[in-house]
Amino acid sequence: MKRRHFLMAAGLASALPPLARAAAPALMLADVYRPGMPLEGYWVSEKYDGVRGYWDGKQLWTRGGTRVAAPAWFTAPLPAVPLDGELWAGRGRFELATSTVRSQIPNDTAWREIRFMVFDLPAQPGDFDARLAALRKLLPITAAPWVVPVAQQRATTHEALQALLNKTVKLGGEGLMLHRGGAPYRGERNADLLKVKPYDDAEARVVGHTAGQGRHASHLGALVVETPEGRRFKLGGGFTDAQRRDPPPVGTWVTYRYNGTNPSGLPRFARFMRVRSEPGI
Repeated sequence: MKRRHFLMAAGLASALPPLARAAAPALMLADVYRPGMPLEGYWVSEKYDGVRGYWDGKQLWTRGGTRVAAPAWFTAPLPAVPLDGELWAGRGRFELATSTVRSQIPNDTAWREIRFMVFDLPAQPGDFDARLAALRKLLPITAAPWVVPVAQQRATTHEALQALLNKTVKLGGEGLMLHRGGAPYRGERNADLLKVKPYDDAEARVVGHTAGQGRHASHLGALVVETPEGRRFKLGGGFTDAQRRDPPPVGTWVTYRYNGTNPSGLPRFARFMRVRSEPGI
């Protein structure tokens, strides 16, 4: 194993140099839908698996406050009002979206594959019903077919929601989102915005590495991760051989999936899913 990997396995590697940043925008963040939660008044849409994008009327930013170096042609047609959405490369193409958005030297060919899926107008007065009506008047833009208003439909029953979730996942989608129609835009995590997925997932920051054993000797055994609440645990499953040879460095945010929690509050059967450039939606 290369020296850098020995340092990483010992938890001594530093995080990658940060990109140009500003104060993180105050965006609405999603809670998790559970069966039995009331659906009256909610809108449902697909959950697009990309990079959260915030257009402040002049500049494009990620959720964490990193400036997005998009080509001028991509942003030039955008309206001079804040837009909240997802920079998305299509179903099953998360890695393309993240690599394209994170690059500070825009790859014009790659950006031709990106769509800005807009689902809210943060500065628009009124509840989500009113903001959605305004969004439908503002978008689409004929000169910018890559800027797409997210399709919304009224949520009805849990059974209908589950059927739509199953259909979306079968087609390669990640899940669904629920927006409460009567909700104002609040830049915090709350139940006015809910994510609906076929499994639990969450994000944590890598704080160390443990060495593998057996056929994984000299490679990664597990990531030591820390949740935003300060809980630490190990992620030992879900990695490819390539990821074990070159694991995510300390400081990286990763997404993991799990099946409920133990009495201690730690996730059960947690498995690595992928690297995230920063905490997601």
